[in-house]
Amino acid sequence: MIEELEQQLDSFNSAERERTLEVLSGEIEAGRIDLPTPGEFVNLHCHTFFSYNTYGYSPSKFAWLARKAGLAVAGTVDFDVLDALDEFGQACRRLRLKGCSGLETRVYVPEFSTRVINSPGEPGISYHMGVGFPHAQVPVEQQGFLHSLKETAQRRNRDLTVRVNAYLSPVELDYEGDVLTLTPAGNATERHVCLAYAHKAVETFGEGDALTEFWSAKLGVDAKPLGLPEGRDLLNTIRAKTMKRGGVGYVQPDSGSFPQMAETNRFILACGGMPTHTWLDGASDGERAIEELLDVAMGTGAVALNVIPDRNYTPGRQDQKIKNLYDAIERAQKRDLVVIGGTEMNSPGQKFVDDFDSAELAPLLPVFLKGAYIVYAHSVMQRHCGLGYTSEWARTHFGEAAERNSFFERLGRSMQPDQETNLAGLSEAATPGEVLDQVGE
Repeated sequence: MIEELEQQLDSFNSAERERTLEVLSGEIEAGRIDLPTPGEFVNLHCHTFFSYNTYGYSPSKFAWLARKAGLAVAGTVDFDVLDALDEFGQACRRLRLKGCSGLETRVYVPEFSTRVINSPGEPGISYHMGVGFPHAQVPVEQQGFLHSLKETAQRRNRDLTVRVNAYLSPVELDYEGDVLTLTPAGNATERHVCLAYAHKAVETFGEGDALTEFWSAKLGVDAKPLGLPEGRDLLNTIRAKTMKRGGVGYVQPDSGSFPQMAETNRFILACGGMPTHTWLDGASDGERAIEELLDVAMGTGAVALNVIPDRNYTPGRQDQKIKNLYDAIERAQKRDLVVIGGTEMNSPGQKFVDDFDSAELAPLLPVFLKGAYIVYAHSVMQRHCGLGYTSEWARTHFGEAAERNSFFERLGRSMQPDQETNLAGLSEAATPGEVLDQVGE
């Protein structure tokens, strides 16, 4: 029964997801499901099916699995939308899971216009995040910006599909019928497009030799080892060969393709979120100039740094990847940036949670746990009383970022999900001590 219910949590029907979570909650309350005491592992970077989750996880499904796995804090991040926020927050509170939500997008950084940052082959373009948003409904004056993020991405994908259709003919997609049906709220990504092409190829050629011959010819590689009809290697190869740099569908972005980092950070701050610079692996020209890069990011409002730990080390090897990871985190800590991480789960094979028991990541667990508690505390404070990490209240009471980090970590560690509403009604006259008193600290 549990497996069936877990499958229903991924339904595109929101009412069905809500009913299913209610049933699971009832099983917990009846003592028929035992959940572990939350531990110390965290994942603050999980994409849901509102952008692309390779396992099809809804916000409710991720909350359920995170609670079932005993995560200390969990967080969703979707491309260009906040569609997961309300559902994930409700699920977290029902399951007594500490949670938070944000979005990821791409921005232009004029100071790095000639240097690649973290978007391969694209100088000046950077993946960027806002975390700890208090509400999915952003202020009226910011709604146009949020809408434009999604619309720009969808227009780019539609245009890309036209170009790829011409190359992959007779395998051609109808964007509305073949792509948008793969996601519940019309926010398709390149990965949805790849999956749709895999589906359409099977419709056109079946699953035999004709399919293998088609993909081998179009992708310029032997398709037999790619896991036909829709395995991970096939999907990644479709994306690399047709949509990324050098592919028939690719168009090089420029200064007008994405909003500037400074503009995006103003939007995030106005919505009550925490602007977050994302770090890839330290190998690009831009990331090798990490001090300059962090100066620019922080100068435009960034207060946090996101990394993807699992892609930045090889178990048992002390190579340049792990050295770069430790260096980036050390530099971020010296600047009192909040450090967060997660596994994304928007590509096949990615883990549910990082292996923080590994020799490479175990020393970094306290850093990621601290960051997760800070973002959780911020999102709750901002939602219930407007006194979050980036608020005027926080700047007034904590002269240094290190003091602010210490307070919000302490609050996030102590506060339990069923105490969150205790913070409602606090005013700017509240002292940090009075805030902690509200959660019995």
